[in-house]
Amino acid sequence: MSANAIARRYAKALIQIAVGQRSVEQYYTELQGFSRVLDSNPDAMALLSDPGIQMNVKRTLVKDLVVQLGISKTIGDFILLLLDKKRLYYLSQITSSYRTLGDEAAGILRSTITSALPLTENQVSEMRSALEKTTGKKIILDVATDSSLIGGVVTRIDDKVLDGSIRTQLTKIQDILQKG
Repeated sequence: MSANAIARRYAKALIQIAVGQRSVEQYYTELQGFSRVLDSNPDAMALLSDPGIQMNVKRTLVKDLVVQLGISKTIGDFILLLLDKKRLYYLSQITSSYRTLGDEAAGILRSTITSALPLTENQVSEMRSALEKTTGKKIILDVATDSSLIGGVVTRIDDKVLDGSIRTQLTKIQDILQKG
């Protein structure tokens, strides 16, 4: 089974529990926090993956981390399950899949808008409203600037890119002129 399939399966099971407990965002934050701790501390991940270390030692380490991070019992138990099933290595992918499934369940789309110049709050609000009207879903925007665009805006929603940048338009004109 592929890593994505494994991650999605665990995330799907957890999202069902989270939706029932109305704790989707809380659980995401907790998963992300624990995942960051493991990503920033390769020695801890190596210890938890080492087959030579007894499982009770690994479980104690995870329980201590859960308490230190203030993680809920549900996520603590979930992380212990991943440890027991030797799936802790997939935690980052599970967290990412969980976020995607949580957004789907809540009717949320995440979008990135990149512009050449900083956008005002009013411009961001208008773009968000237009995207919400077009998609019929709540939009959470990540706004960035990239001066290489020269002007205009590039919008990304999932795997779709709406490129209204002057840089792209100039590139298209150049291609047309070169092709004759």
